[in-house]
Amino acid sequence: MKKSVTLVSWLISLAALSAVQVANAQGDAAAGAGKVALCATCHGSGGNSQISMNPSLAGQNANYIVKQLQDYQSGERQNPTMSAMVGSLSGQDIEDIAAYYASQERRIVGAQDDQETLALGEALYRAGNSEIGSAACTACHAPTGKGNAPAGFPAIGGQHSEYTLTQLRAFRASERANDLNGMMRTVVERLTDAELEALANYVAGLH
Repeated sequence: MKKSVTLVSWLISLAALSAVQVANAQGDAAAGAGKVALCATCHGSGGNSQISMNPSLAGQNANYIVKQLQDYQSGERQNPTMSAMVGSLSGQDIEDIAAYYASQERRIVGAQDDQETLALGEALYRAGNSEIGSAACTACHAPTGKGNAPAGFPAIGGQHSEYTLTQLRAFRASERANDLNGMMRTVVERLTDAELEALANYVAGLH
């Protein structure tokens, strides 16, 4: 338990530091609306994706979107399709697109009604796993899954479970490594497949 509490304290401290380090996005949502036609092919009208492997961007905090698009441009986050899509975007384009999606309302996907899996997902999300020192997700993503916009921590509530699960697995395998100070990798590195699946399903219905 002590290890888990220590990790939570560390995450909260990093969250506070991140809020200072992350520059607030200064985009124009109206301008962004005219720059997302290609984005809608994969991410849906208004940022609500109909494809479970592609994330919904509606309601995502702007700071997080800006960082991800910048990371795709720099290669810090790897995805050939996204890297090609954002390669020609200017800094202002990125800010405007982020502002547009942040202004949209996300449609909650909803979790599968498996009570045992939901209970496990809720327990992990709200309390972590003290036996292995895995911190609660609420420390950074908030009780409702809305994230922490000033710190750039993403809103994950209502997201497609298939997409969320893919990202959790990528963090666990260190195939995705653009998380601040390795925070996500630290949290999920010892979680089992069943625990990751339960978390992804629970988060899909969170709002």
